[in-house]
Amino acid sequence: MQAKNKAVVILSGGLDSTTCMAVAQDGGLELWPLTFFYGQKHSIELESAKRVAAHYGCGNRHFIADLNGLIRGSALTDADKDIPVGRTEAEMQAEIPSTYVPARNIVFLAVALSYAEAIGAEAIYIGVNALDYSGYPDCRPEFIEAFQEVINKGTVAGAHGDGIRIEAPLQHLTKADIVRLASRLNAPLELTHSCYQGTDPACGVCDSCQLRIKGFKEAGVKDPVAYAIEIDW
Repeated sequence: MQAKNKAVVILSGGLDSTTCMAVAQDGGLELWPLTFFYGQKHSIELESAKRVAAHYGCGNRHFIADLNGLIRGSALTDADKDIPVGRTEAEMQAEIPSTYVPARNIVFLAVALSYAEAIGAEAIYIGVNALDYSGYPDCRPEFIEAFQEVINKGTVAGAHGDGIRIEAPLQHLTKADIVRLASRLNAPLELTHSCYQGTDPACGVCDSCQLRIKGFKEAGVKDPVAYAIEIDW
């Protein structure tokens, strides 16, 4: 049997990255999930990532990179910075939020690139999407395009004209679109965790929870995870 081509999937354990796993699997690729611990307050997502990797039968290839202490300067990492809650969507999009983690996706993609080149992977999947890049500069299309150029210019594979691809299949999708795609691909959304506060059940009022709930509602799908507040589905 011919070996499958490999894909490194940056897997947080949330809705978007799990949908990326489903997309990569649907494309017939061998999944090599890569998860990062960087001191995030919602480190509960690592357990979700483990469960998702196990669901896809690649738990033995799931690598968790420990960057704790290296990445900081965000409400998601620093004890003296509060995670915003109860904000309107307009407030979320008004400026780069305090939950922006300095250069996080630059670091994640650099590590993923080194890993992908070492194992001979053809692609790196990352779950950036339209709702995220309005607030986070390292989720915007121009950033992904620029990093693809870095790969093409700065790796052996790229120098030989066979560079590793960055796949951002959710880039131009809304949360509702992502929920629909995940549902169509039977992604295990019940295993995911998106809450910035890292509570179980999810808080339901942080930016991430609110955007997730809105996406499920607009998609006409009931979210299978539990929330600490009552949701009228």
